[in-house]
Amino acid sequence: MDSAASPSLDVATPERVSLSLPVAGIGYRCLAYLIDIALLFGFWVVAYFTFTLLVSDVLGFLQGLSGFTQTLMVVGLFATQWMYWTLAEVFMGGQTPGKRLIGIRVVRLDGSPVGLLESAVRNLVRVVDFLPGLYATGCLSMLLTRQHRRLGDLLAGTLLVREEHFNLDKYTDAAVEAPAVSATSGAVRLGPEDVELVLAFLTRAPQLEPAARARLGARLVDRYGGLGESERAAVLASPQATESFLRARVQAER
Repeated sequence: MDSAASPSLDVATPERVSLSLPVAGIGYRCLAYLIDIALLFGFWVVAYFTFTLLVSDVLGFLQGLSGFTQTLMVVGLFATQWMYWTLAEVFMGGQTPGKRLIGIRVVRLDGSPVGLLESAVRNLVRVVDFLPGLYATGCLSMLLTRQHRRLGDLLAGTLLVREEHFNLDKYTDAAVEAPAVSATSGAVRLGPEDVELVLAFLTRAPQLEPAARARLGARLVDRYGGLGESERAAVLASPQATESFLRARVQAER
């Protein structure tokens, strides 16, 4: 089945518009991981050479440390990597530098942004996913689960989805021009999720019942338009005018 080969996460927005987010497979995840590992390796190389400027005999210094101190250093090494993934995912909207370059992000099972707790749990379990070596347990889990989730994702209630780049040309209607109305300074800036929401509406609008089409269009205009009463009335005069305005709003964010 195609759905099995290309799993997706189906979520519903507050406006009751259904979105289907493609799940990132093991290949995407491995590429992002390799990029992040390369960055971490580069950091430790720089840290090592910086340390050699202070201590000439690094090996002798490490051997002179007590067993407890050496254990603390190993724990600190893991903690540094754990903080790298966790803090990056929390402050970069579910992404690390590697995930951003590849175009994937971590989300909750309902499609909402990942939080500190979920990110901390999924990255803490990396030590188990890595066993017995080279992420064998994690890779096996991703191959056996439909949405390619490793043990950390299963415990944290998360998964990775691919970011889609939309071609706005397919939403262009040559027969209808956008009304000569622009968003005011009070209009909110559209983020990636907002763009997905508007484009999902534009895709499904022709199949909606007229009342539902007008109601959803009006809610999106009120949410993202920032219009005065007269401008709002002009935009909501017809479904075509409403959708042309929303299309122009999305285009303005590009």
